[in-house]
Amino acid sequence: MEFRRLRQTIILYFLTICCLIHHLCGDNEKTNNDTNPIIVEDQVHVGVILNMGSREGKIVLRCISMALFDIYLVHNNYSTRVVLYSKDSKGEPMTALSAALDFLENNKVEAIIGAQTSVEANLLAEIGEAVKLPIMSLSPPLTDNKYPFFVEIMSTDEAAEIKGISALIEVFKWRDVILLYDNKDYERDFIPSLVNSFQENTHGSVAYKSSNIASSSSNEEIIEELQKLMKLKIKVFVVHVSHFLAPRLFLSANKLGMMGEGYAWIMTSTSMDFLHSMDLSIIESMQGVLGFKSSIPASMSLYSLTSRLRRKFYLQDPNMEAIRELSTDGIRAYDATWALAEAVERARLKNSMTRSSKGVVLLKDLLQSRFKGLSGEIQYLNRKLISSEPFEIVNVMGKGKIKRVEFWPCKEEKTKNSSRKQQLINSRRSLASTIDLERIIWPGGLKRKLSSNETIKLRIGVPIVRSGFEELVRVDRDPETNITQVTGFSIDVFKAAIVALPYEVHCEFIPYDDDKRNPDGTNYNDLVYQVYLKKFDAVVGDVTITSNRSQYVDFTVPYTDLGVGMLVRNDKDNMWIFFKPLSACLWITIVSFSILTAFVVWIVEHRTNKKFQGTPGEQIGTVFWFAFSTLVFAYTEKLSNNLAKFVVIVWVFLVLILTSTYTATLASMMTVKQIQLNSRENNIGYQSGALGVIVNPLNFTLAKSYHSVKEYIDALTKGSKHGGVSGIIDEVTYIKIFLAKYSADYSMIKTKSITNGFAFVFPKGSNLVHDVSMQIERLRQEEILIEMEKTWFHEKTTFMSAEDVTQSDLNTIDVYNFRGLFVISGGSLAIALFLFTVLSPRFRNLIRRELQSLRMFLSHLVYGTEQNCMPVPMQLVVHAVH
Repeated sequence: MEFRRLRQTIILYFLTICCLIHHLCGDNEKTNNDTNPIIVEDQVHVGVILNMGSREGKIVLRCISMALFDIYLVHNNYSTRVVLYSKDSKGEPMTALSAALDFLENNKVEAIIGAQTSVEANLLAEIGEAVKLPIMSLSPPLTDNKYPFFVEIMSTDEAAEIKGISALIEVFKWRDVILLYDNKDYERDFIPSLVNSFQENTHGSVAYKSSNIASSSSNEEIIEELQKLMKLKIKVFVVHVSHFLAPRLFLSANKLGMMGEGYAWIMTSTSMDFLHSMDLSIIESMQGVLGFKSSIPASMSLYSLTSRLRRKFYLQDPNMEAIRELSTDGIRAYDATWALAEAVERARLKNSMTRSSKGVVLLKDLLQSRFKGLSGEIQYLNRKLISSEPFEIVNVMGKGKIKRVEFWPCKEEKTKNSSRKQQLINSRRSLASTIDLERIIWPGGLKRKLSSNETIKLRIGVPIVRSGFEELVRVDRDPETNITQVTGFSIDVFKAAIVALPYEVHCEFIPYDDDKRNPDGTNYNDLVYQVYLKKFDAVVGDVTITSNRSQYVDFTVPYTDLGVGMLVRNDKDNMWIFFKPLSACLWITIVSFSILTAFVVWIVEHRTNKKFQGTPGEQIGTVFWFAFSTLVFAYTEKLSNNLAKFVVIVWVFLVLILTSTYTATLASMMTVKQIQLNSRENNIGYQSGALGVIVNPLNFTLAKSYHSVKEYIDALTKGSKHGGVSGIIDEVTYIKIFLAKYSADYSMIKTKSITNGFAFVFPKGSNLVHDVSMQIERLRQEEILIEMEKTWFHEKTTFMSAEDVTQSDLNTIDVYNFRGLFVISGGSLAIALFLFTVLSPRFRNLIRRELQSLRMFLSHLVYGTEQNCMPVPMQLVVHAVH
C-alpha cells in the first residue's frame, strides 16, 4: 500500500507540471461536455447537484471534476469511467429534488453527489432509499441517518468539538453563555449535548438559547433577534449555524456594534470550515471570532490542486476574487470522488445487472474504501467518514487573515495510548496550559481578554509636579498618619479608565522622589525609566510622549491636547492701536476715494441740487463733509440724480466691508498681543525640564527657562525690553491651568503640534496599553474628558490659530486685499462721469454745433468756389446732395 502510494505521489508531482503546460492549450478534463470521450468498456453516470450560483458550489464541482481527471491520469488502465452530469439546485430543496428525478429519468445515474443542506440531504436520502441509489452527501440529514444508501462524506466529530468548546469556556472562566443556532438544521443532537457539556464540565450555564433564526430568515428578522439578545447584557456567544446564514448574521451583529470590545464569539466548524470561501468584507466583520475548523494536513498534492483551481477560475473570470484556500467541502468532495471512482472500478459493474444490484455492489465497495486522501485517512464507518485529523482552533484576525491558535484535541495528547474519553480529558488540561492568550485577537481589536475573576495589582509611580501645576497631580502626605493621598486631573482620568475595564485592577499610587531631590519636581525621564527597570508597573501623571521614552516603555493614547502654545500678556498700553488694523497705504486710499466720490457726486448734483450750490467755499465744504460722512453713514444730503445715487450705493457697499473688517481686526488686536515668533528682538521663555527640547525646532535663539507660575508672571510683566520675555512656550495643558487663574491679563496663542500630549506609561508589551487606550477614547467620545477639564482647569482660555500669529503685522489689512472693491468703485465713478457728460444739454448743444461745422466744412470741400462761378446757396447744395 505504501509503495503504491509513493508511486502515485511521484507520478502526481510529474504530471502536475505537465498539466500546467497542458492547461495553457486547453482544458482536457473529463466532464459531461467532453468533445473527445475516452473509449472504455463501461461508463457509470453520476449526478452532481450543487448550488452553482454560490462560490462554494462552483469550487466543489470543479474539485469533483479534477478528482476524476487526476485518478484516470494516474490509473489510465482502469476499464471504467465515471461520467458527470451537473445541475444547479439554486439553494432550493425542491429544485434539488427535481434535479435528482431528472437524473434518474434522463441520465440513468447510478450515484448522486451533493446535498449542501440538511433539508436537501433528507430529500435525496428518500430517493436513494427508494431506488437503491448511493447518495454521497455534503451535509447530514435532519434526523438520524437511518438510510442504508446515504453516505456522509463530511467528517465531523461532534463529541470532540463539543468538548473543545467547553474547554475554551473553562479556560476563560466564562459563567454565562448565549447559544445561537439555526432553528431547523442543528437542534437535534448537537445543541442538547453542548448544553449538558457546559453544565457538567464548566459549571456554567447557558443563559439563553436562541433558535429564532434560520437560513431563510430576512436581515430584519436577524437584527430583531440580535437586539433582543443585546438586552440580556451577556456578551459571550456560541454560534452553530450554517455557512449560508453565518455571513448575514455577523454583518448584522457588526452593524449593531456586537463585534466590538467586550464581546466574545465562538463558532463551530459548521460555518468556520467555509470561512475562506466568504467575501473579505464578511471576514472583516468577523474580526476577533474564535472557531473550530476541520484540520487539513498540508501536502504537495493539496497545493497543486489549489494552484490549478485558482488558475482555472482566473481564466474563466479574471475579475473573480482569488481562491485563498480550498474549503473542507471541496477537499472532502475531491476525496469522495476518488473513492467513488475506485469503487466503480472494483465493482466492475456490468450491463446485465439490475439497477438495484448495481447500487448495492457500488455502495459496498465504496464503504470499503481505505486510502490516504488530501484530507487524511479516508475510511467509512456506519456510512460516515471517520475523522482522522484534529480540529484547529482558529482566530479571525484583521484584514481577512485567519490564524491557528491551537489544535483540538491536542496532538501530543491524541497520540497517547489511551481511550477516547481520556484523550479529551488530557486535552482539556493541556489546552488550559498551552493556549497562548497573548496571540488571540478579540472583537474590537483587543489582544487579550482576561476573565472577570482575575485581579491585576499595579504599583503605579506618580510624579511630584512643579510648583503651580498641582491640578494635574497633587501628592498630599499626612505627617501624623503617614497616609499619602494622590489627586488631580491625571489621576481622575486614569481611575475612570481603570474602572471601566471588564476586569478588576487594584492600583497602589507611589510618589516618586528621586535621590537628587530636584527642587523643580520629579525628573520625568528617571521616573519613566523605573517602569523599564520594573520597579513600577505603570506611571500616571503629566508625562509627555516622546520618541526616546517609547524605546523603553509603551504609552497609551494621549488624554490631553497635543502640541504647545505660547502664553502672552495682553497689550493694554498702545494708545494708537486703532490705526493698526489698516495699513497706511490703505488709509490714504480710502480717504482719496471718499473725496473723489464726493467730487463726482458734486459734479452730477451741483447744477440741480441746492445742497451742493453756494459760494465756492461753501461748495468745497460740502464736498469734504459729504466725503467723510459717507464713511460713517451720516450724510444728510438728498440726491436727485440717479447717477449720483449709483455712485453712492457702490461706495457705501465698499465702506460697509471695510468697516466690518476693521472692527474684527481691531477686536483681535485688542484681545491678544501679537508677537513675531521668529523675531530675534524678543526673548522667549519655556518651562524647564522636558520642554527645553522644543526651543530649537521653533527657531528661538533668545530663550530662557522658568520653573514656576510665579516666575511666568514676573517674566511676562517685565517684557523683553526689561529683562523678561515676550511670551512663554509650554504645553497646552499647563497653559490652561495658568489661564484658569490669570485669564484676565494673559492669553494663549496656539502654535504648533510638535508634542504628543500626556499619556499613561506601561511596560513594553503590556496588554493594559490597549485596554486603557480604548477607555480613554470612550471618555473622549462621551465628552467625559471635557467635563473633567472644566472641573480641574476652569477653562477660560482664548485661542488663536498658528496662522494668525506668525507675523507681527499679520492682522494689518493692505490695499492689495481690497483691490477688487476699489476697482469696482473707480469703475462706477468713471461710468457716472461718462453718462453725465453724454446726457447733459450743454454737451448735446456742443455736439450739434460741432456737427454743423463739420457739415459746412465738407460742403465747402465738395461745392467750393470755381472760376467765374457764383457761390451756390447752402440749401441748394443740400438739395443737390440728396
